[in-house]
Amino acid sequence: MSASLEGKVAAVTGAASGIGLECARHMLAAGASVVLIDRAGDRLEALCAELGPKAFPLVLDLMDGPQVSGMLPRILEMAGGLDIFHANAGAYVGGAVAEGDPDVWDKVLNLNVNAAFRCVHAVLPHMIAQKSGDIVFTSSIAGVVPVVWEPIYTASKFAVQAFVHSTRRQVSQHGVRVGAVLPGPVVTALLDDWPKSKMDEALANGSLMQPNEVAECVLFMLTRPRNVVVRDLVILPNSVDL
Repeated sequence: MSASLEGKVAAVTGAASGIGLECARHMLAAGASVVLIDRAGDRLEALCAELGPKAFPLVLDLMDGPQVSGMLPRILEMAGGLDIFHANAGAYVGGAVAEGDPDVWDKVLNLNVNAAFRCVHAVLPHMIAQKSGDIVFTSSIAGVVPVVWEPIYTASKFAVQAFVHSTRRQVSQHGVRVGAVLPGPVVTALLDDWPKSKMDEALANGSLMQPNEVAECVLFMLTRPRNVVVRDLVILPNSVDL
């Protein structure tokens, strides 16, 4: 039997587009209030006006540590609580290590790893105190299967998986669930760096998914009975052989 999101408050990072936006839409449709977090202020304002009175825009730069550490009071002031935190924002880089740009790697690793972990640090005490909550990460199949053309991105998602598994075991006693959705390739802005030939091939052979397909999986995770945690949910296009 599915649990309801009626009366729940969620916050989603990277919510101005892609998977984050679709997850916000699905949570709103399921009855939750949702704080959409992104640095794209104008885009957030327009989206929340479209999504309705239970959608709240929170303009925040996840690369700014003090902003991230101070997010909880802003969420509580806007929405009156916090039951679900979706650490979705991320960046992608692929290519050969020998030809890569370490400055770009730093930005990807800081967003995918450090900023995501800092977000959880900011909201977790609130969930522990109320003895209930859900933390969901948008991870990747690259977090469990090393992908040869994206070693830096793969490394960042392996770090996410390690954090999810260890943190979940720390906080389960407090009624807080921690899990990750691990999609294969999804049509989002993260794939803008893919070579055109690779993108064309993936679109032609059906090896890319749409963001709403990931959002449906996240909603499934959040609506399980409280005695159940979906630790890892892998979702792949049927044509991907992994």
